[in-house]
Amino acid sequence: MPAASQQNAASTAAQGAPAHLRQVLTLWDLIFYGMVLIQPVAGIPLFGVAQKLSNGHTVTTILIAMLAMVITAVSYGRMAAVYPSAGSAYTYVGRAINPHLGFLIGWAMLLDYILQPLINVVWISVALHSRYITFIPFPITALAVTAFITALNLVGIRSSARLNKLLLLAMCVVIAFFFVLGVHYLYHRGQWSALFSITPFYDPKTFDIRRIWGATSFAALTYIGFDGITTLSEEVKNPRRNVLLATVLVCVFTGLLSGAQIYLGQRIWPNWHTFPNLETAFMDVCRRVGGPLLFEAMGVVLILAALGSALTGGLGAARLLFGMGRDGVLPRRFFAHLDPKTDTPTWNILLIGAVAWLGAVALNSIGSAYEHAGELLNFGAFLAFMGVNLAVFWHFTLLRRNAESHTPDPSQNQESQDQRNQNHRKKIMRDAVLPLIGFLFCASIWWNLNILARIVGSIWFLAGAAYLVATTNFFRNPPRMIDFRES
Repeated sequence: MPAASQQNAASTAAQGAPAHLRQVLTLWDLIFYGMVLIQPVAGIPLFGVAQKLSNGHTVTTILIAMLAMVITAVSYGRMAAVYPSAGSAYTYVGRAINPHLGFLIGWAMLLDYILQPLINVVWISVALHSRYITFIPFPITALAVTAFITALNLVGIRSSARLNKLLLLAMCVVIAFFFVLGVHYLYHRGQWSALFSITPFYDPKTFDIRRIWGATSFAALTYIGFDGITTLSEEVKNPRRNVLLATVLVCVFTGLLSGAQIYLGQRIWPNWHTFPNLETAFMDVCRRVGGPLLFEAMGVVLILAALGSALTGGLGAARLLFGMGRDGVLPRRFFAHLDPKTDTPTWNILLIGAVAWLGAVALNSIGSAYEHAGELLNFGAFLAFMGVNLAVFWHFTLLRRNAESHTPDPSQNQESQDQRNQNHRKKIMRDAVLPLIGFLFCASIWWNLNILARIVGSIWFLAGAAYLVATTNFFRNPPRMIDFRES
């Protein structure tokens, strides 16, 4: 959620009246916001782990995930046009299908909000511990990172638009240097045959469709956050067109840019078994083509990017818990507490920080901390994606078709009725077939998450279901409908 929207929401809560935001954002404003949200280096931290999971086919997994994300982005854009004041799967599913199902999707989303700062704490701590301060134990490093992020959020620091632009510019400059140096390195080692190859996409010696499909669920982390564009739908000029276009274009651009980065990385260092460290493998690729300078530059950019995501993710999670507490879905005394001096949900921020540190230490103790945190985050994300695709099908195919009369109008001639039937057939692909394909695609990726993610995620989901049963008298009463965006 952008800072302006958060401030507007806080003001709304204080005044007790709904806010009316000005429609000032253009399509390019949305695209820029989406790229800042996802970040052009989104695929880089995944590189080493994804290479292991896919057995050297990370580019393929990123492109497969992009297909699922583009279809889902279309669904998000369409539902944002129907409900322009709320940009969340919780609202779409709750209003289009069933409020109880919407609550469960919202509960799954809450897991994402909590895990976003955790996964960034894991990556920053691993990068610092394995590369710079190896003499300090991982739990202490993770505690220092978590304390720094928590302290910044407690004093109410926000990432300004200017800082985001500078950070985005710095990322693009470093990425551009990597492309130039990477192409130069490959060309001088083997000319065109070294630069162009189908091996990153398909290597018959190591290709395994089951491993590819399983790794796709992890590679989908590249795109997590694109749905945040829909939270701006109330402030967009022509939201019916621009929100949908922006979500799709951001997913496509992210997939192609990340795919190009990973392709070069695979060609420069094809044997993933020899990586010194899987979590920070791409930095070693940078060292190979650009020496210590590019190695350090990429490391700093990735740490700053993860720090920014952890800050915004932690604050977003705290505000989400505050909204749920304020509306009585969670215990109000704890979760709705605001510090009178800073006007921040301090107890929620401290809770998120504690969860991030304990989770990072626990996952690190069982090995592959970044991999496990990433797949667990995807448990909730893909449930939400499945819900939005299903909501599109439900709203545009079932609810709208039931509301419309299909009885032929005697006043219309045969040509008009034929045209109407033709238009009806065209809508079937857009309203039914496409969202159902997206649902099945996301369901398949979700089903191929690792067993730990499915166990922990299922425990979380069942806890939400039990809470829903207890608070709705066994589903006899509707749950409170919370607008996540306005919270």
